[in-house]
Amino acid sequence: MFKTRPLLSALVNNRLTLGRNGGPRKVFSTMSEGSRDEQTAKLLKRANEENEDSAEREEVQATKKLKAEGEHADDEKKYPKKKVALLVSYSGKGYYGMQRNAGTSQFRTIEDELVTALIKSGCIPENHGNEMKKMSFQRCARTDKGVSAAGQVVSLKLRLIDDTMEKINEHLPSQIKVLGLKRVTQGFNSKNNCDARTYAYMLPTVAFSPKDYDTSAIAAFRLEPETLQKVNCLFALYKGTHNFHNFTSQKAPSDPSARRYITEMSCGEPFINGNIQFAVITVRGQSFMLHQIRKMIGLVIAVTRGYAKEEVVERSWGQDKVDVPKAPGLGLVLERVHFDRYNKRFGGDGLHERLDWEHEEEAIKAFKEAHIYPTIVETECQEGSMVSWMSSLPIHDFKATATAADAQDNKDQKQDTADLGNDSD
Repeated sequence: MFKTRPLLSALVNNRLTLGRNGGPRKVFSTMSEGSRDEQTAKLLKRANEENEDSAEREEVQATKKLKAEGEHADDEKKYPKKKVALLVSYSGKGYYGMQRNAGTSQFRTIEDELVTALIKSGCIPENHGNEMKKMSFQRCARTDKGVSAAGQVVSLKLRLIDDTMEKINEHLPSQIKVLGLKRVTQGFNSKNNCDARTYAYMLPTVAFSPKDYDTSAIAAFRLEPETLQKVNCLFALYKGTHNFHNFTSQKAPSDPSARRYITEMSCGEPFINGNIQFAVITVRGQSFMLHQIRKMIGLVIAVTRGYAKEEVVERSWGQDKVDVPKAPGLGLVLERVHFDRYNKRFGGDGLHERLDWEHEEEAIKAFKEAHIYPTIVETECQEGSMVSWMSSLPIHDFKATATAADAQDNKDQKQDTADLGNDSD
């Protein structure tokens, strides 16, 4: 907008004001018409220069906008969006779970890092960063605060730029890495198309020591074969379909969604790492509820250590409320997710790849050995999260009435709120 009129008005006003002030009026009255014209010409020239600068700036901005829109259109033509599945591995330490928490930027999650990397690499438009539904984004499993994953899978539409995985990984921290990318059908949804999920839980074997054992001597403890056999007999009880309403929060016994199908659960042979004996528990099921796996493991530890009787496991599937302890989240790892039905239907159609990630096994193993297992071992040695949690087992009442158990469940719910509701699945 031209500023000539305001500037001329300012000149006239100055003359009038100065005239009313008395003294200066004589100066203006004695000025020649030529001097006044010269002053006016200078003001007009300044106004024209300012208008030209403003117009030039607007033209530059408009040119940049058109160029950006043109580049965006060129990118869309050169790299049209395609539906893909990304294999993602990460160490969850320091993050508030997998899923983004809208409006809570101070609580950094794995998805926050991934979405940022997708934008910076040019795989998705910047204006879609806060609306990932536009990119059909879905993760296969939500993981709790501090929980890691070796084989997480997310599905979304993205631009298949040159060297896509390398470009994404350039903008990710070392503890998060995209290890695989495969084209999938347009209707593929990593959560809905998943048949089962396999989790691993790494823990020091002192967790299965008798309750009178001095847990400060963690490095000296060695798990006896008979104890390992007893542990696996207890884990075998979980196989099949059961009502796990006592293994999560805010689920009524009558809620159909509390029924979950477990196909496998066992503890492997112990091994030494950092002078401490560890073991890995593996569990596979269709899906898991908030804290379900950690409570399944917590209850078996309580029975093995002698704080509860074996019958509490089957009683926990009944209608009564049972006080079930929740093991620490540190050792929990999403090992892999399974797409058996999808692979059977589309894996052999000649157009789509099977989602089995066999060729990525070595990269997955290397990532676990570099980023996941060392973090678990170092954190356990430094913070002693398992031993600290074990000291809380005596306060649980495994023969509790529904009222007493409700009081404990209220405590769990407060903790769940503090964890921002990041589900294991």
